[in-house]
Amino acid sequence: MQQLILGSSSPFRAELLTKLGLEFITASPDINEDGLEGEQAIQLVQRLAEQKARKIAEAHPNALIIGSDQVAVLDGQILGKPGNHQNAMKQLSAASGKAVNFLTGLALYNSQTKRMQSLVEPFEVSFKQLSEQQIDFYLKQEQPYQCAGSFKSEGFGISLFSKLNGDDPNSLIGLPLIRLVDMLNVEGIDVLSQS
Repeated sequence: MQQLILGSSSPFRAELLTKLGLEFITASPDINEDGLEGEQAIQLVQRLAEQKARKIAEAHPNALIIGSDQVAVLDGQILGKPGNHQNAMKQLSAASGKAVNFLTGLALYNSQTKRMQSLVEPFEVSFKQLSEQQIDFYLKQEQPYQCAGSFKSEGFGISLFSKLNGDDPNSLIGLPLIRLVDMLNVEGIDVLSQS
């Protein structure tokens, strides 16, 4: 069987992938993640997921490589990783009482056959009306400064939401496992029989 590689340095994505019971290694792709001029969010995440997988393939010519990228979109604007408390306060204040769309680009690249499968999985999160005090408390507890949209849904961040809407809750954490299982099946890996 070809080596399975998760092209990500995210411990959250690695933790998700372990749910499938497959052996894999991780490798961190070093790419420029800036958007192109005029590029829409959906195009951005799909391009970056594919680009990450291809970058890892340069050093692994006989592997199945998973690339993933995610952005949050609020009122048509992409929310990146806040980086610090002040920016996270702004992001969550803007999201208060609104719906934020998370777009996760997923790619599976067979570096031997050069077959690329990719898609974008949407997931909508509706935020409660949040006070400045609640947002500040949450941020001090979880410090999600390297997370798109300033929260970790797999942790205390779930307390910020009034509703979740999407096909695969794993996509909110950054790796749509339902779609990935389908992609792996196309490459001859049946997760349910581990063959």
